[in-house]
Amino acid sequence: MRCLGLDLGSKRIGVAVSDELEVTVRDLTVILRKGGQHDLERIAHLAKELGVEKIVLGLPLNMDGTEGRQAELARKFGETLEEHLHIPVVLWDERLSSWEAEEILAKRGIKPHKRREVVDQVAASIILEDYLRENGEKPK
Repeated sequence: MRCLGLDLGSKRIGVAVSDELEVTVRDLTVILRKGGQHDLERIAHLAKELGVEKIVLGLPLNMDGTEGRQAELARKFGETLEEHLHIPVVLWDERLSSWEAEEILAKRGIKPHKRREVVDQVAASIILEDYLRENGEKPK
């Protein structure tokens, strides 16, 4: 089953996708947010085009594991997305995924101003990889 990983931000949504066997994950794109129907339609288009059967949405928990305002917004977005696409949406702890993405990009030698363009899709890959790893698959 192919899965889509999403890193939801206020300005951008990072997108990653798994292969059909849920073994590998690749960065896909960044959706610039315009809100509401636009964001839902962009994700729906990608999901249909790729044959996605599940979406893993990053849940931004506080470092102590509690939920704040951003987590509440992610939960609401996930519910709306699931209703709109009729595809299961799984929320997954995304703590430190953006930090880890920044580290990966820095090690690759990507300049800071260029990192902003891709950090969200790398974070989406990390979220999806973590989910697949914890659910029995070992992404490479």
